Amino acid sequence: MRIACFIEYRIDPFQRDAFATYAANWGSIIPRCGGDLVGYFLPHEGRNDVAWGVVAFDSLADYEAYRTRLKSDPAGRDNLRFAREQRFILREQRSWLEIVDGAFALPARAEVRS
Repeated sequence: MRIACFIEYRIDPFQRDAFATYAANWGSIIPRCGGDLVGYFLPHEGRNDVAWGVVAFDSLADYEAYRTRLKSDPAGRDNLRFAREQRFILREQRSWLEIVDGAFALPARAEVRS
């Protein structure tokens, strides 16, 4: 069963750029450690203090192996230290979701009908 970790962040809206740097750093770290990075998302309109990240895994065992690799990854440790030192993440909440086969990571259709 494929799973996804949905991370909701409460961020300091005055440190939006710092969070964007943090999120972009994960772009190389997460795949290198074995996660399938779906993406990080900053608020555009509405609430300005909530951001999201989504990472997928083939199984819970793959997630556990990822966590082990992440803990020993120098860039991963540096990114977590950056977040702690800058304090732009005020709260972090994780939800685990089962990925629905046939409705995940589908390519955009070449032709869109209105």
